[in-house]
Amino acid sequence: MGGRELLAESDVEFDPASVDIDDADVLDRLEPPVREWWVEEFGEFVPENGGFFTPPQKAAIPLIHEGENALVAAPTGSGKTQSAFLAIINELFARDRAEGLDNSVYCLYVSPLKSLANDIHRNLTVPLSGITDRLADRGESVEIRHAIRHGDTADADRQAMLDETPHILNTTPETLAILLNSPKFREKLRTVEYVVVDEIHSLAENKRGTHLSVSLERLEALAHGSPTRIGCSATVEPLDAMAEFLVGRRDPGGEPRDYELVDARFAREFDIELSCPTDDLVNTPRDLVNDRFYRQLHDLIADHTNTLVFTNTRSGAERVLHNLRERYDDYHEGNSACHHGSLSKERRQDVERQLKTGDLDVVTTSTSLELGIDMPYIDLVVQVGSPKSVAALLQRVGRAGHQLGRTVTGRVIALDRDELVECAVMLAKAEEGFVDRVFVPENAQDVAAQQVYGMAIAEIRPEREVRGILQRAYPYREYGDAAWEPLLAYLTADYEGMEDRNVYAKVWRDENDPPDGEYHYEEYPVGEPLMGKRGRLARVIYMTNIGTIPDSFTCDVFTRSGDEWVGQLDEEYLDTLESGDVFVLGGDRFEYRYRRGSKVYVDPTSARPTVPSWFSERLPLSWDLGREVLTFQGELLDHFEAGGESAVRHWLREFPMDEHSVRAVTRMFAQQVAYAGPGSVSTDRRLVVEEELDRNEYERHYYVHSNYGRRFNDGFSRLLAYRMAREANANVQIAVADHGFTLSMPLNRKVDVVGVIEDIDPDDARADLRASLDGTDLLQRYFRINATRALMILKRYKGYEKSASEQQVSSEMLLGFAESLEDFAVVEETYREILEDKLHVEGIEQVLAAVGAGEVTVEHHRVDSPSPRAFGLATLMASDVVLAEDESEVLREFHQRVVEAIDETGTSERA
Repeated sequence: MGGRELLAESDVEFDPASVDIDDADVLDRLEPPVREWWVEEFGEFVPENGGFFTPPQKAAIPLIHEGENALVAAPTGSGKTQSAFLAIINELFARDRAEGLDNSVYCLYVSPLKSLANDIHRNLTVPLSGITDRLADRGESVEIRHAIRHGDTADADRQAMLDETPHILNTTPETLAILLNSPKFREKLRTVEYVVVDEIHSLAENKRGTHLSVSLERLEALAHGSPTRIGCSATVEPLDAMAEFLVGRRDPGGEPRDYELVDARFAREFDIELSCPTDDLVNTPRDLVNDRFYRQLHDLIADHTNTLVFTNTRSGAERVLHNLRERYDDYHEGNSACHHGSLSKERRQDVERQLKTGDLDVVTTSTSLELGIDMPYIDLVVQVGSPKSVAALLQRVGRAGHQLGRTVTGRVIALDRDELVECAVMLAKAEEGFVDRVFVPENAQDVAAQQVYGMAIAEIRPEREVRGILQRAYPYREYGDAAWEPLLAYLTADYEGMEDRNVYAKVWRDENDPPDGEYHYEEYPVGEPLMGKRGRLARVIYMTNIGTIPDSFTCDVFTRSGDEWVGQLDEEYLDTLESGDVFVLGGDRFEYRYRRGSKVYVDPTSARPTVPSWFSERLPLSWDLGREVLTFQGELLDHFEAGGESAVRHWLREFPMDEHSVRAVTRMFAQQVAYAGPGSVSTDRRLVVEEELDRNEYERHYYVHSNYGRRFNDGFSRLLAYRMAREANANVQIAVADHGFTLSMPLNRKVDVVGVIEDIDPDDARADLRASLDGTDLLQRYFRINATRALMILKRYKGYEKSASEQQVSSEMLLGFAESLEDFAVVEETYREILEDKLHVEGIEQVLAAVGAGEVTVEHHRVDSPSPRAFGLATLMASDVVLAEDESEVLREFHQRVVEAIDETGTSERA
């Protein structure tokens, strides 16, 4: 049971010879017409491997041929998806030639993106038609049908699939769930023998993947046999956990199904380097930094055929393209474009088509092209700023050199001192073969409610079967009575007052033991608890409200005095705001007060902003990479202590970074040590709290240098602020970044922050953090999302579609009632998702436990002005110098204070 690994043991230097299978072995497994087509079509492309197959293909095709479950981890362009489909196509052609295929589905391909499903559908046409033509030349009439079905598929095409069913069906997780509840089409799924889950890492980390994992178990129960499951990913870790997520459990609470690992993640050569326009990001004039940046970007584009430029925000992608066109005549609408999720579907598809044909010299994007279509002509990827994880870096850079044997060329350009450190560590870890872990949401009650409801609608069945299907899915492998009973209490409306609020029972549960002695369902024993649906419209309600992707909306912003409209904010941004936070809108500053439904009320202010406008759009720094940065900082200090700045520079030149980057990093840490001492730098063994008295603002600032990423810092800052506010009887303001956070309170209030941290029992962290969420907009929004997923609030009912803002109003009316109910499943899931998935309470507990055990010390430093490592926290609004207006004057002022203090003590080699 469990799995074993084929190919390299995650070796960076991948040796194709490590595969104990040669090309002849693989070719022998293929049907003659399939073999002939493959050799003619692809043999010439991989001579460096000594044959016709790439390493992942050579390992995966025999496994799939034998019906083994497999997780194939290999770089973009290495043929991993082809390996799955070649083996499956071969089996289907063999079956059709020998005995014919039924008018039903044999293979499901599940993709996180419609565009990727569309692309695979187009790519399948070539082999299927080519092999079919070869057989026709021999007088054989064989046809393997394939089709695509997702939310954009026309009704007529869906109906046609019942009459002429595709043998290979490309779909999405949401559509698969719908098909499992479609009375006619679900019968077409009983013949499924193969399931391919592409880009599995992007699904496993969120509730779409949770939903899919249960759908796969429902398919397992429906199908005549146990379908072979194949997962594909370019960047995923840990491999065993992802494989277990793919294959599920044999039995509830049992061992995972058998699987094989094909680990060829490092089968391609990478040429990646970090650069910086200057070795002094503080004093170099901002216009000069931008000039150098765009000149470098222009030169890189000119030296390559097709370039893909990733930024960290959609507005950043737009601005980089605009500035390229403004500065250089070489760029125009015919050879450059922008691609992101806010553009129309038609515009995105047009850009994708031109990328596939190589017609565009440069395309700027945020995250929308990280996954998806093949782009064979891209030979350079430029990443502006930090992508926040090694996995995202590899995924993005892997879009270049889209065929095995071609070097993957990527350039990362850092324009911020904190991100410079982050990127240096990221590139070094990428070269070592490090990949950030994927964290799978567990025991999500809203998804469980949706899927249990779906199973009850599909057919009446024993409760143990429904529960067993749920528990065989990896995210619910430890799902017990403590979760099941509250879920059923919600689904059966076993709470007084629910129906008064238009929340009705969705299922019934009863024992098959009627008083007359003649039990209702003869196929089940007397006394067997059964489950079924309630309500005539149950199926319609389910089919029109299914899914896990939340709706979102913009909120109108009004001043409290005069009720003047000042603009709009995305509700995701509102998650980051607490009463008293200051933000910029339309160039003016406003203090957030409260929200009512889709209206936000503010007061004009001249106070310093506390939450940047891009906060909700950027990806957070991964927990694993954050810890690696702390380890790096400890090693850097060791080199500094041993040989000063020259030793640090010598060490940093071993990293894939240019000389500007080496000198900029060295200068920052040299100034940090000279100004505040080596103990002022957080490491994997030390957490630093820096205290500054800001007499201009009459505030006391605590800069907590916790480099664990924004999810951790969002949760940890809330926890500390909650305790500090109670201790000091004062309001505590929070500003959060990836490399730490700031806690601000009135100057006449003081708290021993080190003592607060050391006094927190890790076992109390979850309860305290939960208490800090009471009454917050964050809680209200997540309750609305989860109530909608759990079908407590219906988005669509009897032809009426309720907007996200209307859903929010409904949820605000329900939340108070729901919180009054004991162990109410939707409320408990709301807190679980916020604490575990958004605020990383597990990481907070780990750090607090390390503090309690003495493995991490907490050190306090009093400073007259923020230290260099706190500049980013003190000027949070200025952390993206290309994509937003920054406060460089404030940075220079901070820097000048540091330099003057160093000059007075004379403790640095140079400033």
